[in-house]
Order: sequence, then C-alpha cells, then structure tokens
Amino acid sequence: MLFGNPFLEPDSLPLANSEPAKNCALCPRLVDFRNECAAEYPDWWNAPVPAWGDKDAWLGIIGLAPGKHGANRTGRPFTGDYAGDLLFETFAKYGFSEGEYQARADDGVQLKGAIILNSVKCLPPQNKPTPQEVQNCRQFLTTQLAELQNLRVFIALGKIAHDSFIRHIGGKLADYKFGHGAQHQLPSGQILIDSYHCSRYNTQTGRLTPQMFGDVFQAAKNIR
Repeated sequence: MLFGNPFLEPDSLPLANSEPAKNCALCPRLVDFRNECAAEYPDWWNAPVPAWGDKDAWLGIIGLAPGKHGANRTGRPFTGDYAGDLLFETFAKYGFSEGEYQARADDGVQLKGAIILNSVKCLPPQNKPTPQEVQNCRQFLTTQLAELQNLRVFIALGKIAHDSFIRHIGGKLADYKFGHGAQHQLPSGQILIDSYHCSRYNTQTGRLTPQMFGDVFQAAKNIR
C-alpha cells in the first residue's frame, strides 16, 4: 500500500499524485517531531497528511496543519480531535457531507462539494509552524489548488492559513486583512472568506461559536 492505510490509498484520495512523500524531509524540525511521535505512537499515521474531499469541489477549506491526536493520528484532515468534531458537524448541517462522522478514517463519511487542504501537511510542535515551514509546504498547496478547476470559494481557518493562501496568489497581506467573516474578492474572480480556526481554545473561550462558524459556511453557499 502506497500510504500504508487502506482507507487512504490513491484511489480514495483526490490529489494523490501531488502529495509529498511520507518521508518528506523539507522541514528538519517537523521531521524530528514526526520521528518522536512515531517512536511514542508507532501505530499512528505520523506522516504528511494528504488533502481529502471532493475532487470536483467548489469550496476549498484551507486549514492550518494536522493536530497531534487528530490527523497526525488518523491520517485524514480534521479527523479524531475537537476541531474535527465541530468542522464535520458543520459540514453535515450545511449539506457538505454524506454519512456519519465517527472520528475515524474508515467511518465512510464523504464530502460533497468541498475539499480540505492544509497550509502545512505535517504536525508542528505546539501546533505552531514556523514561517519557513509554511513557505516550504506552500508548493504543495499551490500545485493542488491548480488541479482543482471547479473551486470558486475558499474558507481560511485562521490567520496562518489566510496568510499562506494570500501569499499563494501573490497578494499583499495589507490588501487582504484577516477578520472573522471577512470576504475577499480575488483577482481570479474567486472569493476567500475568513474564519477563526475551529480549535478547542477558540470555542471554549467563546471567540468562535458554532453559530459564528456556521454563518461562514452559509455565506459560502450564498456566494455560490
């Protein structure tokens, strides 16, 4: 098996040919952390997490990076941690998924009209990639976005994802200021909508409520 997980084999992944190798060595700090996790949890994914969703999607979700007990464990974006619980609940509520999300890569849930692409594909220590690590991984984001010809709307989950996406399009951050619910017209005619990240910290502190998060997805559907 190419990816070492029958539920994450190339025929189930929309962009398998443009994913980094499982032993990608572009970011030495992330490689070291990945190896530490593999030594502690040898049965976990512990590798770059591939993009996942509908290859014909019109909505692109730009995330930050895998969570340690989420995607770094399961191999599927936002699967197995609190952020994923809220994201998949929102997908279901607004008609972007089929099946019942059970926080496992083999739960059978599928996205409809949406795809998840992270700014950084490997787990960073303390969930904080360095600017250089974000830059190193942007080549994969750029290549994969170019393959997705039907994307019309994007949702950036957090400022790091927002900034990486704006740099991907060659824009100036000063011209596209991050703010929850902010909508940005892109030179391509596409639209970027910002959201606070659906992390446990943001929701427990009240910075982001489920309704606020849902409003972003409703705005995306209204634009479509």
